[in-house]
Amino acid sequence: QRILRLAEMCRKLETEEEKVLPFYPSSLAEGEQRDAQQVLEETPTEPLAQAMRDYVGLERFWQRFNKVKLEEQALERERVTLSQRNQHLRELLRQYLAGVSVSQEV
Repeated sequence: QRILRLAEMCRKLETEEEKVLPFYPSSLAEGEQRDAQQVLEETPTEPLAQAMRDYVGLERFWQRFNKVKLEEQALERERVTLSQRNQHLRELLRQYLAGVSVSQEV
């Protein structure tokens, strides 16, 4: 209940984009979506599955959490790529400046 109250409080801090499109569209085909919905509607037989029914209210939390984790990984990959590109450009600039200084001395 505490987590749900905190989630409601945090809703005020969301951007407009997060309020309108909080999740990525599903990549499942239409038939796969129907199959998944049928599985969700079935009465669970395993104890763990029955316990999960108590936490259905946290589903949106976990969707948002996973979305943030995906974005975090994407940004980390982009940071690494940009860092490598920056290093390459610095090396090219260093070579250029070394070539210019040799030309002036000659």
